[in-house]
Order: sequence, then C-alpha cells, then structure tokens
Amino acid sequence: MGRIIAISNHKGGVGKTTTAISLSAAFAEFGKRVLLIDMDPQGNCAGGLGIDTSMLPNTISEVLYGKCRMEEAIRKTTFKNLDLLPSKVNLAIAETKIHTENPFFALKKMLSSVEENYDYILIDTPPSFGFLTLSSLVAAHQVLIPVQCEYFALEAVAQILGTIANVQQMYNLDLTILGFVMTMYDPRLKLATDVTMEIRGLFKEKTFVTQIPKNSSIVEAQREGTPVTVFRPTASGAIAYVALAREILNNETENPIK
Repeated sequence: MGRIIAISNHKGGVGKTTTAISLSAAFAEFGKRVLLIDMDPQGNCAGGLGIDTSMLPNTISEVLYGKCRMEEAIRKTTFKNLDLLPSKVNLAIAETKIHTENPFFALKKMLSSVEENYDYILIDTPPSFGFLTLSSLVAAHQVLIPVQCEYFALEAVAQILGTIANVQQMYNLDLTILGFVMTMYDPRLKLATDVTMEIRGLFKEKTFVTQIPKNSSIVEAQREGTPVTVFRPTASGAIAYVALAREILNNETENPIK
C-alpha cells in the first residue's frame, strides 16, 4: 500500500509546492514509484514538471466530479517513476460540484483504486484551510509541514496543528504528523536560526535534521519545468531534498504504515 503524505501549511509562500515537486523527484530517483497529486487550483505542480495542462481533458477536478476515473487523469512525466495528477483553476469550485453523501471522503475513496500502484503518493495542498485541504488530510496517512524561517512561522504552525487535530477527531483518526521541515533557511540570518531553534525546541523528534536552504537553482529549475534534483543535482537545494527523502525513507523503515 502506498504511503500517502499531504504537504500542508495554511500560510502561503512556505515552499509547499517546491517541496512536493522536489521530494517526489527525489523519491523517484531512489527507485520509488511516486504519484504527485496537485490539490491546489493554481496548478503549479504541472508547470514544475514540464507539463502544459491547457490541453488536458482530465485533471483531478474531473476525477472528483465523477467525469472520469483517476487512472484516466494521471499523466506520465518525463521523469522515471514519477506520475502526476494535475489540477486546473476549476478545482476551486470542487466543494459545490461534488454531490456525494460524504464529500470530504471523495479523494480518499478514489485513491483506493490506484494506491497499490505506488510506493508514495504526495498531495500538494492549497495555502488555506478549506474543502481541498480538508479532503487531502482525510485521505492522507501523514502530514509533512514545511515551515519557512521567518516571522509568524509559529502562528502558521499553530493553525495547521489545530486543523490536523480537528481532522483526527472527526474524520481520520489514524492521521499522524510525519514531521516539520525548515525551508528557505539562510544560516547568515539570525531570524532563521532563531525560528529553527524554536521549532526544534517545541517539536524536537518531529523536526527533520535536513533544512532546505534558500537556493537560486530551485527557482531556475521551476522556470525550466524540471525538479531541482534533476536540473542541477549538485546544487545545495537538490542535495537537501535528496537528504530529506532519505530521512523519510529511514523513518518508514522504523515506522511502517500498518
């Protein structure tokens, strides 16, 4: 059974989509079969993997609306072992278009048809709390929380922790926190080190050792539609995401999904 990881933080600009793309590619390079699901209506995961969604007849929206099967919307990428279930802007109205008894469980139910085909399924969630984020958390086994090294980081962490607690109580008792990953880390800035120390102090065993640095190669890779781990493997950002993937793989060995 594939391990389903939602990448979530209600605050925008913390590196969620970058983490979703780069971590998916890193897992794939380790030989894992990976599906990246874009649950953000902005649809940036497709662009980050060099896929133009303008001509695609089926995306996650059509799957959720019952217009096609999930297998029909999943796209092969040019990167070995990595598939994508893309999104478009019409995903923003998903809450009004899904007519089932338990709409929050729609994604979870549909994933059951493909999760055996993958080792990892990563879900990139929108930077807000709403139907799409909630559906992603209901479907997930674990949550990976990117934390940007800046002011208000702890406020954002408190918000997502509150959401996770509510989901655990009402919809998904088995949902757990995979961990916190510090993003856009610049060791030259006192604020970055202060925020990192505070997060580690509060969530020591749940904070990854790996820190994702500010790195121009990550931005350049996005512009080229290629994961940084492929675009420039020796860049500090690429090395960090490979290290993060290795940490998660080691964590899986110690704590398998039951």
